[in-house]
Amino acid sequence: MQHYRELEVWQRSVDLACECYRVTRVFPKEELFGLTSQIRRAAVSVPANIAEGCGRNGDAELARFLTIARGSASELDYYLLLAHDLGYLKSSRYEQLAEEVHGISRMLTNFVDRLRHPLAARPPLELPRPAVGSRGDPSVGGPPLADVH
Repeated sequence: MQHYRELEVWQRSVDLACECYRVTRVFPKEELFGLTSQIRRAAVSVPANIAEGCGRNGDAELARFLTIARGSASELDYYLLLAHDLGYLKSSRYEQLAEEVHGISRMLTNFVDRLRHPLAARPPLELPRPAVGSRGDPSVGGPPLADVH
């Protein structure tokens, strides 16, 4: 497994967390321990769980932490929607952030799928086909077929 800092999904989730901190700076002060805190905690949870999963043993544990990260991304998605509905985020800004959350969620889903089903992510194995007229060729692995007339 590569180091978590090399993962694009981790890098994008860190950028998103930083952006969530920036946009919540202007939220009302009465939201500091409410919605502001919830958005920040959910946003930080995504890259933190990716990092923790990379530090664990094996693909099964990594997949579990990536699933937790995806859950945090879903939670963040809701908090951003609520902030928009309350008028704390403009529609254009909300749409940008939500699009990034959804992109990260898709990346996490694909990552988990590759970990849980590693053979499905690979191209199918192609077996060599015997050349025309190679009936009885020992490299094909069997006796020649009987002539059918």
